[in-house]
Amino acid sequence: MALRVAVQMDPIQSVNIEGDSTFALMLEAQGRGHQLWHYHVRHLSMHAGRVIAHAQPVTVRREPGNHYTLGETVELDLERDADVVLMRQDPPFDMAYITATHILQHIHPKTLVVNDPEHVRNAPEKLFVLRFPELMPETLVSSDVREIRKFRAKHGDIVLKPLFGNGGAGVFHLRPDDPNLNSLLEMFTEKSREPLMVQRYLPSVRQGDKRVILVDGEAMGAINRVPAEGEARSNMHVGGRPEPTTLTEREKEICRVIGPELRARGLIFVGIDVIGGHLTEINVTSPTGLQELARFDGVYLEKAIWDAIEARRR
Repeated sequence: MALRVAVQMDPIQSVNIEGDSTFALMLEAQGRGHQLWHYHVRHLSMHAGRVIAHAQPVTVRREPGNHYTLGETVELDLERDADVVLMRQDPPFDMAYITATHILQHIHPKTLVVNDPEHVRNAPEKLFVLRFPELMPETLVSSDVREIRKFRAKHGDIVLKPLFGNGGAGVFHLRPDDPNLNSLLEMFTEKSREPLMVQRYLPSVRQGDKRVILVDGEAMGAINRVPAEGEARSNMHVGGRPEPTTLTEREKEICRVIGPELRARGLIFVGIDVIGGHLTEINVTSPTGLQELARFDGVYLEKAIWDAIEARRR
């Protein structure tokens, strides 16, 4: 079954072909005989009821410095000219991102959008996870300085995060004797009106922050991300070290609880973050980790993702 696949992503010129999950998905799609188109979200429009993208046909290959060939730009009607849209641009999850989900919702599911744009919009990483408080460390989402101070007084050791950040940017670990809470709250308030997420610090993060990949609600693999020396963040963007791992019984139970919810929402490719047996985030916008898992375990989950996409198309 050859499909016409439009990939909404950041410019392909800049991807790291040894680590980028979108690149792995494109290689697998191409190997199955699917036709690929590449466009940036800035080139997505809606006019007179039509969702259009100025896109280029693309072929990809695992050759450093020569990993793509782009054809001439054409105007694609994404309902008429595409069978699948992969929504893979990186966050931040801002109003531009939300607007893209509204536009793509007009063509889904006639053109299958992965992940489902309505549920991507309704499931930002640090908010959707709040549906499962029994699986999480104690967490506060608030703009109220009184509530944040009360939370810190209770737990002492806390982590402060911007609610719609990504890649570990703006994440702070505040120890009980750290005097910077007020300054940080002032800084966040000046930059944004959004609430903050405050969590009890989990010392087990020193042993790693596990990224578990679920495909259509089923846990299929995991990597462990260990923070660099002197860092509280394990994100690979900021020096976290990936290493092989297996799932504990607690992590399998977490996946059994959330899996049916993901599947029901059309969230085919999801990465969750687990620290010390506690669920901290559910990543649905542009999850990563496919290539690291392939290197460690020889498991190529891009195959399972495309199996799930093709099954939904059928």
